[in-house]
Amino acid sequence: MPGDKPDALLLDEMFSPAIAAELTARGIDCLAVAADPMLRAQSDLEIFDTGPREGRVVVTSNVPDFESLRRAREAFGGEVPALIYTSDLTFPRTKSYVTRLVSALERAASNHEASGYGGVLWLRPDPSTMPP
Repeated sequence: MPGDKPDALLLDEMFSPAIAAELTARGIDCLAVAADPMLRAQSDLEIFDTGPREGRVVVTSNVPDFESLRRAREAFGGEVPALIYTSDLTFPRTKSYVTRLVSALERAASNHEASGYGGVLWLRPDPSTMPP
């Protein structure tokens, strides 16, 4: 939606607070579970519920657990957060990892991509950040 603000993000515990800080510097409202002692103490289900309660898209590479939560909640007609899934295959933890992930998350948040894919988005790298 042109002109409106990007999606707010909640980065699950496996993501460095430095990623949230870089996204915040780029104008994306982003919290990292790893940077907040209260969030770090929460279970996956509690993080799952924090997304919609705070109006945030949950970003995780813990796909099996979050997908199970999503399917169970949908089966009962409950509220489900928008989710962005990542993987170490798509975003290998190399020197360019943070740059590539931040760029892809910035694009996804700015373009509301998670909601455009029915609430679940498998994040893909921005082609401009791919090594030659």
